[in-house]
Amino acid sequence: MSFKKNLLQKIKIKSLAQKVINSTGPGGSEKKIDKKAMINLLEFSSYNHEKERDMELYIYETGSDKKKILVLDNDLPIYNTSVSDVALRKSPTVKEMLNIRNAIKILNDSDVLVSKKQESVRIIEKDCINLLDLNFNSSDIDDIKQDGLVSLEKEYTDGVIEALALFAEILEYIPAPRPFSVSSNKIWGQLKTKDSGEQFFGPMIIYNIIHNTLKIIEEPVSSYDKGKIEIIYQAARGKSDSLSKSDALKQGQDVFNFLSQAVTQKNPAIKNPA
Repeated sequence: MSFKKNLLQKIKIKSLAQKVINSTGPGGSEKKIDKKAMINLLEFSSYNHEKERDMELYIYETGSDKKKILVLDNDLPIYNTSVSDVALRKSPTVKEMLNIRNAIKILNDSDVLVSKKQESVRIIEKDCINLLDLNFNSSDIDDIKQDGLVSLEKEYTDGVIEALALFAEILEYIPAPRPFSVSSNKIWGQLKTKDSGEQFFGPMIIYNIIHNTLKIIEEPVSSYDKGKIEIIYQAARGKSDSLSKSDALKQGQDVFNFLSQAVTQKNPAIKNPA
C-alpha cells in the first residue's frame, strides 16, 4: 500500500484502540468493553483467531511452545502460555477443577499473565502499527498537500479533513483539548503541559467545516490566557481581524505550505524520490 493508505490505516488503528480503552473500566468493573471495536482492531494485527471451548482466542505465534494468547473477554487478558493451559485456567471442566495442581493454576494466573485491559489494547495497537510501512519521501508529502489544496478549492470538506489529519499524524499534533476546542471546527495542534497544569497549544490548525475556511496560528496559546482564547474563538468563527500580525496567522493554501515545510523541518533526512 502507499504511504498515504498506510498512514490512514494507522490513524484508524489508533482510533479503534482508543475506542476500546474508553470502554474499559477498572479491575472488577462490570462495564463491558466494546468487543466490536476490539475485533476490528485485531483484524489489523498478526494475531490469529481460534475458538477453544467457550472462548474466543487471538493467538500470536512466537515460534515456541508458549504463545501470546489474548482472550476476548471483559478483562482482555494476554497470556504467555499454551492454548490448553489458557483453556484450563479460563474455562476448566469439573474434572480439571478437582485436581489440586489445576485448582492452584485456576485461582492464580500471575505466572503466565502478561497484561490486561488497557495495557493489552496498547500491545495489540503496537503490533498493528508495526506491520505498516510508514517510511515516506518528499513526493508523498507533496501528494497529501496537493490533495488538501484541491479539496479546499472545491470545498470538499472530507478531503480537507483527511489531508489535515494526515499532516497532524506526521507532526504529532492532537485534536484540540478543552479549552481550545470550538464547535463546527476541526482543530489540531501541538500540546505542551507544565507541571502546574498550564497548557500551551500551538501551532494550531483551525478548519471551519461550515464555511470551508482554514487557518493556522503559529504562536502557542496558554490555557490561562482567557483573552487570547476568546480571540481564537472569534477567528475560528470567521473573524480573522481579531488576530494581530504577532499571532502569525496563515490562511488557506498557506496553511498546507506551512504544514509541508514543518514536516521537512521535523524530518531533515526526508528524500526526494529516485
